[in-house]
Amino acid sequence: MDAETIARVWTVSLIIFAVVLVVVALLLTLILYEARRVLGGVKAIWVTGQKIANNTIHIPLLVQTNHVAGKILASAGGIAAATAAVQVHAEQCSGCPSCVIGQEWSR
Repeated sequence: MDAETIARVWTVSLIIFAVVLVVVALLLTLILYEARRVLGGVKAIWVTGQKIANNTIHIPLLVQTNHVAGKILASAGGIAAATAAVQVHAEQCSGCPSCVIGQEWSR
């Protein structure tokens, strides 16, 4: 092999290396771009998930709220019945309110 052939082989090898290097750099840049884009989407999903979690964390407490509301409704029914009894008594009694203060009366 003469010097010219060796120089040509080295030149072609360096050109191929440069082309491969540029292609690899381009592909790595594209991978980095896509990774950042995916990370942005993941961040948006994470924020949305946290908002959903904050809005739904109190749902189990609604069971207790429903039980308390049922007790309140039952108490309100008793109060309504007592109020109706007082109204009936007041409409029929000419001595009210002194009769209520002075003696027991039944519903």
